[in-house]
Amino acid sequence: MFKIIFVNLAFFISIISVFGQVKKDTIALEAITLKGSPIKQQLQNAASSIAVITTADINKSDGTVLTPIFNKIPGVTMQQGALNTNRITIRGIGARSQYGTNKIKAYFDGIPLTSGEGETTIEDIDVASIEKIEITKGPNATSFGSGLGGVIQLFSKETALAESFGKASTTFGSFGLLQQRLSAGFSDTKTNLYASYNDLETDGFRANSEYKRKSFTLHGKQKVNENGNLSFLGTFTRLKAFIPSSINETDLNNNPEKAAITWQAAQGFESYDKVMLGLGYDHRFSDKWSFKASVFSNYKDAYEPRPFDILEDNSSEIGFRSNVNYATQLFSLPFELSFGTELLKENYEFSLFKNLYQSQPGKGSTKGEEFSAIEQDRKYSNYFLQMEIWLTEKLHLETGLAFNKTKYSLRDTFDKKIEVKNAPFTFGNVWSPRVGLSYKVSNGKNIFTSISKGFSVPAVSETLTPEGQINTDLKPEVGVNYEIGFKGNWLQNKLYTELTFYSTQITNLLVARRTADDQYVGINAGSSSHNGMEFSLYYKFLNAKYFQITPYVSGAVNNFKFKEFIDNDVDYSGNQLTGVPENQFNFGLDVSTSNGFSLNTSFLNMDKIPLNDSNNKYSKGYSLLNIKTTYAFTILKILKTELNAGVNNVLNTKYAANILPNAVSFGTALPRYFYPGNPVNYYGGFSINYLF
Repeated sequence: MFKIIFVNLAFFISIISVFGQVKKDTIALEAITLKGSPIKQQLQNAASSIAVITTADINKSDGTVLTPIFNKIPGVTMQQGALNTNRITIRGIGARSQYGTNKIKAYFDGIPLTSGEGETTIEDIDVASIEKIEITKGPNATSFGSGLGGVIQLFSKETALAESFGKASTTFGSFGLLQQRLSAGFSDTKTNLYASYNDLETDGFRANSEYKRKSFTLHGKQKVNENGNLSFLGTFTRLKAFIPSSINETDLNNNPEKAAITWQAAQGFESYDKVMLGLGYDHRFSDKWSFKASVFSNYKDAYEPRPFDILEDNSSEIGFRSNVNYATQLFSLPFELSFGTELLKENYEFSLFKNLYQSQPGKGSTKGEEFSAIEQDRKYSNYFLQMEIWLTEKLHLETGLAFNKTKYSLRDTFDKKIEVKNAPFTFGNVWSPRVGLSYKVSNGKNIFTSISKGFSVPAVSETLTPEGQINTDLKPEVGVNYEIGFKGNWLQNKLYTELTFYSTQITNLLVARRTADDQYVGINAGSSSHNGMEFSLYYKFLNAKYFQITPYVSGAVNNFKFKEFIDNDVDYSGNQLTGVPENQFNFGLDVSTSNGFSLNTSFLNMDKIPLNDSNNKYSKGYSLLNIKTTYAFTILKILKTELNAGVNNVLNTKYAANILPNAVSFGTALPRYFYPGNPVNYYGGFSINYLF
């Protein structure tokens, strides 16, 4: 397989190199500076595999979800069962999660999008409010704690310098899609403000899949003095999303628009109001010393009727993050040190009520009497030290060390007579070291290598025994990652290539064993091996004055297996890891002209996915073709106008967009592994941007 891929890559490069001589290009690729790390550096010099998604990349999609954008990144897989049902995995980490994303950390302008117990939700962030995304693969982001799979950092949109604007846009499409946005911004030498309001709704392709979301984002920066800057980020989200849930293979093939019978009868949905606030300050004391700090708070109030019960829950958290940097010259070579901390305290309360929907057919969920109520406190503290130094003019060293302590405590607020033992509970002290080297072979070409250690703590629900007590024997998953790669520009900066080989060895593998409709028990059941190769290639095939053509290809070849894995006396050792494809490839072509026309195409090929640990059932591999065209023009020099239209799933492929790993059957029913993907669907839209 590796030989075939390399041969095809070599052939592709040789072909485009020949045709690329039509016009000589002297425009170098712009250097990309990473914003997420406490120590700022260029992407080219980073001793790890980091993907950068720009505004231009985001604009190549329909603007509703990040799924097609993330699936272009080698090593990253985002499965989408619905707009509110997603699972992101990086290099196979988190693939066995039942419903959401875990073992990956995410931030929005430094504010955690990951809860105190490790669950990450990014799908309710308005795509248009994001200016840039940086994805660090594997446990290479020492300063961000327990991200065994990696760290996703989103950065909010800012207003261009010395510009003020007001913008309105509308997108409409298949299955009742309607999205309306209003945004405005102001910027001068001291102040930068950006605000946006988004109203998104769709009837959905499947039964019981209506979706409505309103969100508001406000981002601001204020220069306090010559050396200090104050920043603010606030978001509000109101969501109501019906849940069609998963279906069995027969329905996937014959009636993919169906909802699960029980979920449709209960008219199950989730709804919540969510507020996220952050206030930051950075100050440069001198050329050597600088300081950055932020305080943040999240609040969520949710209600979710499900066939087996009705869940009412709310969570609130408050946190603090800071770092101090020291930069100097050692033997005439750059040296920088950063040390800091991140602290989080979260309170989570939930109550369960009986759902009486079966007693009143056709009326949906009806709230019955309460039968359970639990309050949880979650705390974690991360302390980190990061150092970067140029050992020579070409050799760059990165080192880091992080320390984490996570603590849970539980209280039964329904039955005061029940005492939860072993609380508060901590997983002890976890240390995460890292070292990486990057060597500049020549101008624009670097090789890099790194060794790092990461971890992931179990969710609170996974620590509980069926009796409701905390399993004190449970340990965090720990992974050691080895990585070597190459990043390089060729052919006068027309061609960019990146190739990475990695091996991540995970011990204390955490397995969620299902014991009831809504109950899972975590156990440490062995170890897994994650080996793979990732590659990407972008080529400015034609970069003329009036016309640009850029083809690209990227992909990942994965070899993810259970090394030692015994569950319920069944030995799965040597089997392929559940829930993640063996191979994933992306091809595309971007075309743009100087008079405002652009065409973006992407072709995703996803390999089959094992549905269970025994590997006796697989989902079918599939291919998706998406096309978008845009025409941008200016009216009266002050109205920037854009028209766009696109088609998703052009080939009308029938496929499972998300799978439920290790789904179990109840009674005579078939196991419900599958969330069907949307068939061919169309969208179009326009925007008007008024410049003041």
